[in-house]
Amino acid sequence: MRIELATAPGDPERPNEDWASVALPTTGGGGTLVVLDGVTPPAGDDGCVHGVPWFTARLGGTLTELSCSLRDVTLVDILAKAIRRTADAHRDTCDLSHIRTPQATVILVRWGADIVEHLVLSDSTLLLESPDGTVRAVLDDRLDRIPDEVRRSLAATDALRNAEGGFFTAAADPAVAARAVTGTVARTRIRSLAALTDGASRWTDLFAEGDWVDCLAMLRKEGPQALIDRVRALESADTGHAVRRWKTHDDATAVYVEV
Repeated sequence: MRIELATAPGDPERPNEDWASVALPTTGGGGTLVVLDGVTPPAGDDGCVHGVPWFTARLGGTLTELSCSLRDVTLVDILAKAIRRTADAHRDTCDLSHIRTPQATVILVRWGADIVEHLVLSDSTLLLESPDGTVRAVLDDRLDRIPDEVRRSLAATDALRNAEGGFFTAAADPAVAARAVTGTVARTRIRSLAALTDGASRWTDLFAEGDWVDCLAMLRKEGPQALIDRVRALESADTGHAVRRWKTHDDATAVYVEV
């Protein structure tokens, strides 16, 4: 099995709010992958004394533990349990009703001898490659469906955050787990997979340097760090922001796994 991971902060002066892990249980030939992209609050306004990196580390660690130890529990229920446990860890010190309470996008993948289960919540990207080289992108595109004119307004975007008709992230409400995009594929139908936060997926979905097949081929040949380096070069070259983006550089994480 081949596993490669790379991550880089969008700003070296700020903590990286992405979080990633791959764990390999000792029995059953299985494993689990977790990738989170923390949502940066404006001016640190999230009602929490801990901050987003604390939240993603706490949620990510819990997701890794539970997805490994509770092999018979669905990924939706794993996410719900992890959100509840994380919320309980700071319920007494923080305002969890705050619209910007620490939150994150989620990719969760678990594989055993026979199947590969996956879950995606919000705008990170999961790529699944079949033995014939076909690549399927598993996406939760609800945030992308919101018109740009709405997304330019913080208040308008917040009104759609974890709300009907809007988009969903892992925050303090376990019920959002049921909103995730999920699926199960026979392990024999998966050659490799990749998980990308939106800072890394920019190479394809923002700068259009190649499609998802090209992206996965680069990950296989050059590794995740090469993808992030190419994204950084494109961002730096686009000095006039000809390509629309909210941040010049974003936290970027890429994980590549051959199962």
